[in-house]
Amino acid sequence: MKILMIGDVVGSPGRRAVKEVVARLKAAGLADVVVANGENAAGGRGLTAPLAEELFGYGVDVITTGDHTWDQSGFESYMNSQPRLVRPANYVPGVPGRGMTVVQSAFGPVRVICLQGRTFMKVCDCPFRTIDSLLAEPAPPGLVTVVDMHAEATSEKIVMGRYLDGRVTAVAGTHTHVQTSDECILPQGTAYITDLGMTGPRDSSLGRDLESVTAMFLTGRPAKFKIAKLDPALEGVVIDVDRKTARARGIQRIRELL
Repeated sequence: MKILMIGDVVGSPGRRAVKEVVARLKAAGLADVVVANGENAAGGRGLTAPLAEELFGYGVDVITTGDHTWDQSGFESYMNSQPRLVRPANYVPGVPGRGMTVVQSAFGPVRVICLQGRTFMKVCDCPFRTIDSLLAEPAPPGLVTVVDMHAEATSEKIVMGRYLDGRVTAVAGTHTHVQTSDECILPQGTAYITDLGMTGPRDSSLGRDLESVTAMFLTGRPAKFKIAKLDPALEGVVIDVDRKTARARGIQRIRELL
């Protein structure tokens, strides 16, 4: 099984990259299941029901989110009704949505879990205790499980990868929008990368228009950042999974330019 995990989709350029790349990779047999972080898909902040459906229509199987989950008003009811959308599982109990889901593929079920870090991030429950609780629940032997660790601190993501080594198929970091080059198979068979990167305009500052971001740094005054438009790309990894063991056999970092 090949699992494509896509870094933070930013605005319309990111959505266009998903549209043009995912279908091609699926047709080439390089992506049997597609997991995309979509929390920046709506103008760089949050997600809406129509845009989530747009991404599903492009071949995304599961959308994960993060600290911008609640940025778009009216999204809560959609979160409760769409089983292929997951927000961080370590949000406080009782909030809308789900932190884990299972989707079917031609090669069997795939479980997707989303977590949010606590270092330099909004207040949430402990991601380590949360994942322990989720993995303690009975599951079919050999269930493929991938984790989106949405966090600011690289140290927190690295520790989560090691913490889950041998317990899940893959741990992929999101949030920083800068792809790292540390993709590897950890000693107990878990695929890992600190950050998948960004799916959006490369001629930008994390997907935002360079002029407005530069003005903020030069003047120290707050500014409204527009989404950049030029040079879109899709970044992420393709994970090769042994279906018998649910262990990763390989991980390949990708950057697909439009």
